Amino acid sequence: MDAVVFDLDGVLVDSEQTWDEVRRAVVADHGGSWTATATRAMQGMSTPEWARYLVEHLGARLTPDRIAQVVIDQMAQRYAGGPPVLPGAAAAVHAVGERYPVAIASSSPPVLIQAFLEATGLTGLVEVALSSEQVAAGKPAPDVYLEAARRLGKDPARCAAVEDTTNGLKAALAAGMTVYAVPNPHFPPDPAVLAQVHRVLDTVADLPAALRE
Repeated sequence: MDAVVFDLDGVLVDSEQTWDEVRRAVVADHGGSWTATATRAMQGMSTPEWARYLVEHLGARLTPDRIAQVVIDQMAQRYAGGPPVLPGAAAAVHAVGERYPVAIASSSPPVLIQAFLEATGLTGLVEVALSSEQVAAGKPAPDVYLEAARRLGKDPARCAAVEDTTNGLKAALAAGMTVYAVPNPHFPPDPAVLAQVHRVLDTVADLPAALRE
């Protein structure tokens, strides 16, 4: 293994529910209607993709650019006191970073990725911090993982990826990486997709030991 690429939301930060709450509230405030499939459909989407989804599929009466700004501003307010870092997450990245180059490949916008790095003191350790806003397509497309590997100067087939949701797992698998799953307890991944990963972990804190094995 030449490098390790982490997802952010649900793997390092307990934020999947917060994204869901904020988007639901913004859609309701602007005349849209939530659907039973909306939450899972948007997991892994880049900012432009989920913003269009809120407008075109859920009927929110704002432009995609404006609704993206409203949602991100509210997320930033939630992060104002520090992002909800999962127990053991920062220590796990530190431990992995002592042995491998590490990257973050996230669907979060750059401002929230940076908030996590600064809050955890990982800015100097994480060599590449990439948002799917910066590539052609969000997860489940592999673009953000492939670009992270390219920026690290590594072959994706020699990288490990750490993911929690169905679309994230699909993206990492499509990139040809060795995938470690930390299933999100609030939004469990599709069992058929989970069956394709290299290993399933209880928490991200288990990753350093799993990589040593």
